[in-house]
Parts: sequence; C-alpha cells; structure tokens
Amino acid sequence: MRFEKTRALLDLARALAGSAEGLTLDEMAQIARVGRRTAERMRDAIEQIFPQLEAVDDPPYKRFRISNGLDRLFQAPTAEELVALNTTALAYQAAGNVDRANALLSLEGKLKASLRSSALRRLEPDVEALLQAEMVAIQPGPRAIEDGSLLLQLRHALKASREVRFVYNGGSRPGEQRHVVPYGLLFGRTNYLVAAERLQVGPKTWRLDRIQELEIQDTPAVLPLDFSLAEFARRSFGTFHGALEHVVLRIKPDRAQDALRWIFHPSQQVTMQSDGSILVTFQASGMLELSWHLFSWSDQIEIIAPESLRALMVDELRRALAVHVATGDQN
Repeated sequence: MRFEKTRALLDLARALAGSAEGLTLDEMAQIARVGRRTAERMRDAIEQIFPQLEAVDDPPYKRFRISNGLDRLFQAPTAEELVALNTTALAYQAAGNVDRANALLSLEGKLKASLRSSALRRLEPDVEALLQAEMVAIQPGPRAIEDGSLLLQLRHALKASREVRFVYNGGSRPGEQRHVVPYGLLFGRTNYLVAAERLQVGPKTWRLDRIQELEIQDTPAVLPLDFSLAEFARRSFGTFHGALEHVVLRIKPDRAQDALRWIFHPSQQVTMQSDGSILVTFQASGMLELSWHLFSWSDQIEIIAPESLRALMVDELRRALAVHVATGDQN
C-alpha cells in the first residue's frame, strides 16, 4: 500500500508537470481518484518534493503546475513504450498514413537521443526482442493517400483559425472552387477535412485526396461555440453524415457471440434476447455506409429499424445484381 501511495503521488506530479495551464484541486482529485481533502494533502507533499510547484490564479479557481518539469525523473521510456510507439507508427504506415507514421518515428528517434548511452544499451536488447516478436497485421481494404504538404497547410490553418479555399474534385460540383471554414481532420481508411462551406449551414466532410490548389485565407475562421469534433465523429457511421436515424439491429443466435465483441457504433446499446439473439440499438447518420457494412453479415442480421435502411439495402442489392447481369457474371 505504501508503494501504491508513492506511485499515485508521482503520477500526480507528472500530471502537474504535463499541464501548461495547471490543474485545479478538483482536477487533481479526479486524476488521483481521491477526495478533495486527500488531493490537498497530496499537493502539499508534492510541494515538499518539488519546490518549483507554483499556484496560478484563475478566478474563481486556483491552478497548480510544475512549470520547469521534473528534472528528468520521468523521461526514461521503457522498452514496452518504445515498441508501442514503433508498432503504432508501422500501423499508420501500413494504412497509408505516412505523415503521422513519420511523426511518430521522429518522436521515437528523439526519445532515444535523449537517453544516456548506458540507459540506451540496457534497453536495446529488450526493444529488439519485442520488435521481433510483435508485428502489425495488414488489413485488406482501401488505403488512405496522404499529401504531407496539404496536411501541413491544413494544420497551419486550424492552428491560426483561418478560412481556406481549394478546388474540390468531388461532390455535386466537381472541379469548382470552394471557400470553407475548417473545423478539424478525421483520419481513417480515407482522410477527411471537416469544414463548413460559406453560406451553408453546418460542417460536412471533404476527402483530402480530392482537395487541390489549397490556399489559406486571411479571413478568421469562426466556429460555433458548441461544436465538438468528437461528437461530430460519434454521431456518424464511419465518416458519412446526414440526418440522425434510430437504428435497431437483431443478430441471430449463430452470430451472437461475434456481435458481443463487435462495435457497430460508439453509442450502441446491446441486449441479449431470450432466444439467444442480440439486439443492437444506436443513433447514427450515414445509412449508405452502414448498409455496405451490414452486407458482410449475410443473412445473420435483421434490420428492425429504420425502414429506410432496409429499403436502401434492397436498392443496393438490386444494383449489384444488375451489374452482374450486365457483365455476364454467373456467380
């Protein structure tokens, strides 16, 4: 128990050193999973160990931070941390996300360079052993195409809160110039800019591989105060957006165990039925992308709601059959 208390104290000190604006007592209590009075005692103990702890007035609160770091106390990474960084970079690389892969590999190099030679020599055998024993599985499917210079420009516009203008080779007006307010970036099998077009209501997604001739404007980008990129991503299926639908799916007993391990949507509610089937409910937009996914479940899934999703799957099936007939495919 003594060691656990020491570890909790050091973890809190690390959090205080890693926060530029500082932490309130309530935030410290939440991080340490203790009450406010215990957080006060922990703060006092940290101040004795790290006298550089400073209080910052932020009415109506007071924040605390360790602005000069922890004097290298926590800067030595473990072999497991270095390997996790490396394998994550390789996963990004395999998915076509070269820009982020290179950023992580660069960070890995900087971490190694910051180590003393003796510490690095101790880590290297374990790192090599784990790298040989862990491999990223390459998943079939489309790969993202990253343009490093485009990402650099978009990130600059997002940091500077500036509107952007570009030619978009997609949508209902391919090849036209668009003037948008950038909200953020979504990364996946295809990478997207989330942005609202001028004179339009609400943001939508723009494929990065269809954006050309991007220019950063001098006009400030004004975002709604209540916008959350995380919430925007959560309410869609994949990256397709539209009107929210209440989705109810029934997975038959033969695939019930698979469904229990499957995430259809972050907001899903899963209920076991008396006949051994699974009922999955969630709210999302992007019914077209959802319909494509549901085809992979064959006849083991039943769409209870919405009716529009059932109709959409029928239309997609008819379209696929028409293509097979037109091309002479007998399968």
